[in-house]
Amino acid sequence: MAKSTKIVTVLLFSAVLVKAQTGTISKPNDTTSRVLPSPLLSPPFPGADWDGGPVIGEANDNTYYPLQKWLGGADNKSRIRIYGWVDVAGNLSTSKNSNAPTAYDLVPNRVELDQVILRFERDPNTVQQDKIDWGFMFDNIYGTDYRYTIAKGIFSDQLLKHNNLYGYDPAQFYGLIYIPKVAEGMLIKVGRFISPSDIEAQWAPDNYLYSHSLMFTVDPYTFTGAMATVKLSKYFQFEFGATAGNDVAPWSNSANLNGMLMARWVSKNNNNSIYGGLPALGSGYFTNQHDNLQMIVGTWGHRFSQKVHMMTEMYYMWQKNADEGGTVNTGPPEPYFMETGAGPLVPGVSSAFGFVNYFQVMTSTKNYISIRNDFLNDPQGNRTGFVTAYSSHTIGFAHHFNDLFCIRPEIRYETSYANGVTPYDNGTKKNQFTVAMDLIVRY
Repeated sequence: MAKSTKIVTVLLFSAVLVKAQTGTISKPNDTTSRVLPSPLLSPPFPGADWDGGPVIGEANDNTYYPLQKWLGGADNKSRIRIYGWVDVAGNLSTSKNSNAPTAYDLVPNRVELDQVILRFERDPNTVQQDKIDWGFMFDNIYGTDYRYTIAKGIFSDQLLKHNNLYGYDPAQFYGLIYIPKVAEGMLIKVGRFISPSDIEAQWAPDNYLYSHSLMFTVDPYTFTGAMATVKLSKYFQFEFGATAGNDVAPWSNSANLNGMLMARWVSKNNNNSIYGGLPALGSGYFTNQHDNLQMIVGTWGHRFSQKVHMMTEMYYMWQKNADEGGTVNTGPPEPYFMETGAGPLVPGVSSAFGFVNYFQVMTSTKNYISIRNDFLNDPQGNRTGFVTAYSSHTIGFAHHFNDLFCIRPEIRYETSYANGVTPYDNGTKKNQFTVAMDLIVRY
């Protein structure tokens, strides 16, 4: 039996078992909050709040999924939750060997297991302002998507030395301390965490579409360090911290000290949100064949109505004396990713500019349409290995069968603009057209 057939068979079998417990989910019952009402309806949208990190003062999500019900801990007073999801996807592509630089559907014309996530978490209670509270997050991923979350020094040989298609990554592991008496509350995070600055996210349920914009594909994924979020009012909070650099462990020989300063503002009518700043600022030197990306980024969310909204993001990234193609994968070339080995050194500053707009229309409480247009300029080839500008244009549809099952079909066209530059299908095509769909099963 082919690998893709086995994946589908196992997933469908799992879905039948999970579906039998669909009605056992407990919904949040704590509506007390020190924040504005959620601007978006979730579901069907992947999130109820504007982009911008944790919202201090918001009631915790007390949803319990079938795994925790099965373990007998759905009414656990400790607020520890154990759950996860499976995301399997397939695509039809005009490319034959590789869809890169597109993500996450790297392998063309195949069904693959993108991600299996197992999460352990405890959220501190930030609604109350009387006592210090604590929490944690521990995310585990297995699948092809580990290629995008891996950090040098943390099981990274799977990718950086072996170029494996499938792998495991402990993508997030951090502790949380909530201190209520600092301003209107301060939340300190220490450990490895997802980059705070994107509309898009590493985890399937947190995205509007299955595939990702080109600009998201090449920006930082995780940081390891410490970050504090301080709430000043219902409308404003800011973040500051220090990390070892993007996608690298502090104990790696590629680690570099970087500072972080971000701010989030929401309008009084909750129709607009601006979140941005400097997620990484340091020396900026490419170190021991690994990226040290510096970044300034801004996102804007705007709600036209309860059913229609958009999200826009722009960034500028740079680093110094970097290789073309960025972080070096020394593994053997494989059809799905042939660009292994170090690219030529680019003296001076290598930069990249990205822009993306998401436009969403909710058609029912279970469905929405999403249109994404994005642009990436890679003038030194540091981010993609090809000196060119790109654009991609995607339209997709999300349908929630219930709280546990969601599908997201989409169609996408993308192209490069430099004459004679062919970045797609291992350097043989100027553009690419894909039709793809994923299935998310929560457990």
